[in-house]
Amino acid sequence: MALKMVKGSIDRMFDKNLQDLVRGIRNHKEDEAKYISQCIDEIKQELKQDNIAVKANAVCKLTYLQMLGYDISWAAFNIIEVMSASKFTFKRIGYLAASQCFHEGTDVIMLTTNQIRKDLSSPSQYDTGVALTGLSCFVTPDLARDLANDIMTLMSHTKPYIRKKAVLIMYKVFLKYPESLRPAFPRLKEKLEDPDPGVQSAAVNVICELARRNPKNYLSLAPLFFKLMTSSTNNWVLIKIIKLFGALTPLEPRLGKKLIEPLTNLIHSTSAMSLLYECVNTVIAVLISLSSGMPNHSASIQLCVQKLRILIEDSDQNLKYLGLLAMSKILRTHPKSVQAHKDLVLQCLDDKDESIRLRALDLLYGMVSKKNLMEIVKKLMMHVDKAEGTTYRDELLTKIIDICSQSNYQHITNFEWYISILVELTRLEGTRHGHLIAAQMLDVAIRVKAIRRFAVSQMSTLLDSAHLVASSTQRNGLCEVLYAAAWICGEFSEHLQEPQQTLEAMLRPKVTTLPGHIQAVYVQNVVKLYASMLQQTEQGSDPEAAQELTRLMVERLPQFVQSADLEVQERASCILQLVKHIQKLQAKDVPVAEEVSALFAGELNPVAPKAQKKVPVPEGLDLDTWINEPPSDSESEDEMPKAIFHDDETRHTKQRPPEAEEEELARRREARKQEQANNPFYIKSSPSPQKRYQDAPGVEHIPVVQIDLSVPLKVPGLPTSEQYVKLEEERRHQQRLEKERRRKKRKEKGKPRRHSSLHTESEEDIAPAQQVDIVTEEMPENALPSDEDDKDPNDPYRALDIDLDKPLADSEKLPIQKHRNAEPSKSPKKEDMSALETKSKKPRKKEKRHREKDREKRKKKERKSEDLDFWLSTTPPPAAVPGLSMEEPGLNAVVTVPEGEHEEPKRLEQDDEEQQQDPEKKPSKHKKKHKKEKEERPKEKKKSKKRLPSCDGAAGPVENGALEEEPLPPMSSYCLLAENAYVKMTYDIQGSLQKHSQVTVSIVLENQGHSVLKNMELNVLDSLNTKLARPEGSSVHDGVPVPFQLPPGISNEAQFVFTIQSIVMAQKLKGTLSFIAKNEEGSTHEKLDFKLHFSCTSYLITTPCYSDAFAKLLESGDLNMSSIKVDGINMCFQNLLAKICFHHHFSVVERVDSCASLYSRSIQGHHVCLLVKKGEKSVSVDGKCSDSTLLSNLLEEVKATLAKC
Repeated sequence: MALKMVKGSIDRMFDKNLQDLVRGIRNHKEDEAKYISQCIDEIKQELKQDNIAVKANAVCKLTYLQMLGYDISWAAFNIIEVMSASKFTFKRIGYLAASQCFHEGTDVIMLTTNQIRKDLSSPSQYDTGVALTGLSCFVTPDLARDLANDIMTLMSHTKPYIRKKAVLIMYKVFLKYPESLRPAFPRLKEKLEDPDPGVQSAAVNVICELARRNPKNYLSLAPLFFKLMTSSTNNWVLIKIIKLFGALTPLEPRLGKKLIEPLTNLIHSTSAMSLLYECVNTVIAVLISLSSGMPNHSASIQLCVQKLRILIEDSDQNLKYLGLLAMSKILRTHPKSVQAHKDLVLQCLDDKDESIRLRALDLLYGMVSKKNLMEIVKKLMMHVDKAEGTTYRDELLTKIIDICSQSNYQHITNFEWYISILVELTRLEGTRHGHLIAAQMLDVAIRVKAIRRFAVSQMSTLLDSAHLVASSTQRNGLCEVLYAAAWICGEFSEHLQEPQQTLEAMLRPKVTTLPGHIQAVYVQNVVKLYASMLQQTEQGSDPEAAQELTRLMVERLPQFVQSADLEVQERASCILQLVKHIQKLQAKDVPVAEEVSALFAGELNPVAPKAQKKVPVPEGLDLDTWINEPPSDSESEDEMPKAIFHDDETRHTKQRPPEAEEEELARRREARKQEQANNPFYIKSSPSPQKRYQDAPGVEHIPVVQIDLSVPLKVPGLPTSEQYVKLEEERRHQQRLEKERRRKKRKEKGKPRRHSSLHTESEEDIAPAQQVDIVTEEMPENALPSDEDDKDPNDPYRALDIDLDKPLADSEKLPIQKHRNAEPSKSPKKEDMSALETKSKKPRKKEKRHREKDREKRKKKERKSEDLDFWLSTTPPPAAVPGLSMEEPGLNAVVTVPEGEHEEPKRLEQDDEEQQQDPEKKPSKHKKKHKKEKEERPKEKKKSKKRLPSCDGAAGPVENGALEEEPLPPMSSYCLLAENAYVKMTYDIQGSLQKHSQVTVSIVLENQGHSVLKNMELNVLDSLNTKLARPEGSSVHDGVPVPFQLPPGISNEAQFVFTIQSIVMAQKLKGTLSFIAKNEEGSTHEKLDFKLHFSCTSYLITTPCYSDAFAKLLESGDLNMSSIKVDGINMCFQNLLAKICFHHHFSVVERVDSCASLYSRSIQGHHVCLLVKKGEKSVSVDGKCSDSTLLSNLLEEVKATLAKC
């Protein structure tokens, strides 16, 4: 056995650890894949070994490889083996690997249930913590169901570290197992008032996340959250609570009136920009929800806008972005308050950060009015010219079009200006949004009848310069505007000044270089223009000109017939044959203009986008059935298709039932869609650019009111947008003069208007130069109702929309999972008897008790709603309320009875009182109480243990059965360091075998006064042997800051690292804790001196050792020997042994009667062996160690411990 152990140890020396793996990967850059493949083969061999340390090392390396993208699902079972290790360092590796690679589809995840439950009930808080952390990453519905009760029990754990983790993981449990929300919610609500701020913050986070999707279920918590908001000093908790109130306010408008004052105070007082931002957001939500309005709501809005202006003017880009984001939310409801800061938003357009420029563009969209539209667009056009990068330029172009076209062009007063803007945008190079410009040209030309003559003149200019625009070969580039130009010139050809020139421009050979869908529109509209010109020439009795037109068409159209685009070929071929036929008729002097024009007569109304979807399916028509018999699977692909359609051919295929056939078709259809979706080489269908414009609205049917225009439609010279700014000012000036004249006439007639002298021009006073017609899109007859947006059926939050105020039914209680071996070991007969007695007595009053409980729960629910109404109301309470409140304690006591198994220890007294009042419940209550006392007993033993290995130390005596005779006295490894009226300090020193020259000192600081302790700093005078590890850049005289503050009555733990040279001697270091004590009277600087004692015991690590290896070590002859003897010992041997193991970090190797062998190891590798013998009233300890000085000092410390027994 010893040889086998030595061989295993030697083999482990040559195993690659994680550092070796990483180093090897870096050294094999050229053949990295080959090297990793070799490493995986080695890891597979390591996983086959029995040594858990080797397996843990292998899983650790697999975890790193998984981060590099390698699949390690094949090692899932080995990961579970490492998770079940007793040593924390191995267990942590297993849970880390599981959290990275386990998911709901992992087959072996069901095997982890009992292991996780065991770790959750472990006396070590670190085992429990790592189990909770790992479970949160791979929790499944089954795990959540089985472990929900265990996790809920941990929410009442004595350690805040565990309570915090348990509260946080309950959120994941709720998502996977929504049925656990109602039974767990009362305890989650209790954690909102937890004394530990970390647990309280975790509870706030969980409830706020739940309420974010279903806020109405958490409205009853508003008073509690309001109390937290007004009392908490944690900014992050405040942010969460304020976000929650922002979601609750729309559901309860009265809540807004109560929130506005504290939120305004926070905005005034806080210096935290993140909190300020959330307060502003919630104030906006509050003011939106107040339907009745508030007398000073404008002051609150102005305050928010002023604070946001400070954010926007800040040099920090993040704050500037957040300020613009919040300003856009105010803009939706109070645009005038934001429009006053237009200059600041325009300055942001010059910012170097593109995201800020884009956010400023979003703000400008809502700040536009009839007065400032031209000014803002002019500013944006200047930025378009200076813009760097096509992305930002395209965004500018999009925003210009969105700003001008919003709400059916309500802000545009002169459409000639807008057409000129669109034409100027066509001069941009490299833009991808040519189709947007084209769509706007078409829309304006169709809707605004008065602008068509001007639009046609501009489009004909574009067609003449098409060679400049067509240089962009991008499919969505600027050449798209030629689509609109050709369509407008063809559709409204009667407005062309020089149609011959436009026709020749549309038939140029270079047109064939344009994309196919644009060529198709060219061909189609050439015919429209040709028909219009043909009619004009015939009316003018000029047959030669008509024949010349036809000859031009016959000469130029063949170039389109030869196009590679099928659509262009088809249209050009048909039109060419038509024109040739016209040429023959013209040769016979037959008039054809009227017949050709008739081809394009009639109205083309626009069709709604979803019209096809809303066509009702006729009764009896099944669109999914086959028109002909479907082909069988056995037929080969190379058979002729005619076999499908010929009726006279007999088929010898097996007829299937209709149901099976439909299921098979549905299955094939889904499989095909899935294959196409996952195939990267499959080209998905997308709407062609040609179809975008095929459904363009018709024009002839649009009713347009003729108006008297004060601005001429034809502007001499090349039109630019800047020309229209002055024209628009003159037009508005003329409108104002006209109104003044009308007002004077009314005065002369004796009909004066009030406040006429204070009249100012408003938005409604500015009349547009052209009328916009809103075209109603056509829908089919008997159209179905509008499609509602279907909610995502896989949304996990839908299942959490639960009424939490409804009484909890018995069927909703969480199941308590028990292991099959977990049976009561003491007095089974008595327990069976008590169970039978309880069973026989229960039915007597069972129904009556249920009725009483249901009645009381209903009363409690009504009282909750009344409390919320009372809290929100501003009227005095009714007279019945005091009487009701007097009954509350009794009602609460009864309501909490059914949750006896889940109650915290503090409620045991209440259960005892109920047990005395109801004798029939006594047997079952006694059983529960006895079980609870049994569970609490080991907790008290391990209550103050912080060191994980110390559990192993106590494991030896427990296994030998000695501790069953008498209970262990309570022990703690923490010793008092110093104490005064402000603070109490206790400490523990922990070492690690991995760090040979370092120890960690854990100091628990407890605030014993009524002041808040802040700016705490610990400093220790270094010695030659021991030095405090300080932050980088600090001198030896600087202290180490404590990373937290201590409110009154709160304790927290801080850890400090010391570097040790020699561990053979004990030593003491002087130190000081300095801090600031702050209370209502003011702040004072205080300090507390202490002496930190480093004993030789603190350098020992509890290390298990087998008896064979222990015997071999003693026989080696390399150890020095020493002995001590202590008289007057009356303590029993098992307790004495447990005390030595706990306080001095030894593990039991072997025990026989009143003699035991103990082993430990120092952080620097010294072996320490002890033989403890107990006489009648004395104890002798023989020790062996590789260092004699260390051994003698250790034995003196053991002697001092024994002297206290």
